[in-house]
Amino acid sequence: MIKRIIHIAKEKNVQSLAGNMLTAGFGVLNFIILTRSYDKETFGEWILYLTGATFIEMFRFGITRTGLIRFLSGADKDEQKRLIGSNWQIGLVASVIIAVLLWLILFLFPDQVKQSGFYLFFKWYPILAFLNLPFNNALTIQQAKQYFGQIFIVKALNSGLFFAGLAINLFWLKMDLIYVIWFHLGISAFISFITILAGWDGLRYLPKADKSTSRTILNFGKYTTLTLIGTNLLRSADTFIIALSPLGTAAVALYSIPMRLTEMLQIPLRSFVATAFPKMSKASIENNLKMVRYYFYSYAGSITILFIPIAVFGFIFSDFFVLILGGEQYIGIDPITGASTSNIFKVFALYGILLPIDRLTGVGLDSINKPKKNFFKIIYMVLANIIGDLIAVFVFKSILAVAVVTVIFTLLGALIGYRYLTKEIQLNPRLIWIEGWKVYSNKIKEFVG
Repeated sequence: MIKRIIHIAKEKNVQSLAGNMLTAGFGVLNFIILTRSYDKETFGEWILYLTGATFIEMFRFGITRTGLIRFLSGADKDEQKRLIGSNWQIGLVASVIIAVLLWLILFLFPDQVKQSGFYLFFKWYPILAFLNLPFNNALTIQQAKQYFGQIFIVKALNSGLFFAGLAINLFWLKMDLIYVIWFHLGISAFISFITILAGWDGLRYLPKADKSTSRTILNFGKYTTLTLIGTNLLRSADTFIIALSPLGTAAVALYSIPMRLTEMLQIPLRSFVATAFPKMSKASIENNLKMVRYYFYSYAGSITILFIPIAVFGFIFSDFFVLILGGEQYIGIDPITGASTSNIFKVFALYGILLPIDRLTGVGLDSINKPKKNFFKIIYMVLANIIGDLIAVFVFKSILAVAVVTVIFTLLGALIGYRYLTKEIQLNPRLIWIEGWKVYSNKIKEFVG
């Protein structure tokens, strides 16, 4: 029995899941601490800082991350060094450009930036962009090599140290939000320093960068970058539009509570996608479309089956989750917006069931070297989301309607993505459920011997 448990613990899916569970678990705890450390307006400023940073990160690493993972999975040692070096070179150039643009905007339009609520983001993210570059590169490289044990170490240190600082601040220091941001920057610098010392980030291969390799990554990345930006817009557009509406930062804080549910659902989703993408890419490079289909069926099916009871549980106990995540100040009808956080939470629970097939169709398209089609899929979703959000906020003045729009555009994305992928590898929808159930059946048989 012990040997079986150890065998299961060494599996890449399990290690990836463990790393993401740890990160997301600390993320939830950090969220709970911050909601109790500051009022709605101040907490809303943190959400805007974090949302802006996440959005730019998607652009910065979207240029290279997906392409690097795909090409590293089938590269020899010399080619790997050139790919990693070019990845570093592109990341540095992108970071410089982003930092200059953000500080220039802050310098030219200081009053407008402050009124928007994004002042902390424009001032401090350019510094974060350089401090977290090494450890983000390390995560990408280790994912491509499927060294999920090293990924676990990096994520554990990053999330654990930040949680410790927030807890100390809540119970003893009680300092302003600016000190939390400084602490966040300091942790990023520390973790990056560790990855450089360990050699996980590939900085030593920077001199190996060449134009041809950089061009290969950028040609693939021109679509995946836009796709990742679009993907992030799907999550952050709600926050941006609510923040710019008359509802203000308090509404951003209120909406962020049910949004946290999506982060919880991303735990297993990110974990399985992290292992699925290199496998599907390698099978595609080897022209083994049968295995590409198998990986899609098994991953999409097993994750959807996993999410159904989670969504039902979240729907039934939405009040409980709101109380745990946000505290009593978020229970009931909000007097400013007239919204019920619990009802919004229920809508997001339904949205979670659609996530796996939507995400796996995108991963499938990227893995078979069809990033352009994945980009078009995301464009349709982004347009539906933005138009729907604008109507929900400025016409209906309803945060609940914003959540309903999320369900609609995710369903649209799942349908479009499945249609695109079926044209390339001829999918059978019935096999999604069959192979999904087989995953759990085989694991149970393996565990019981």
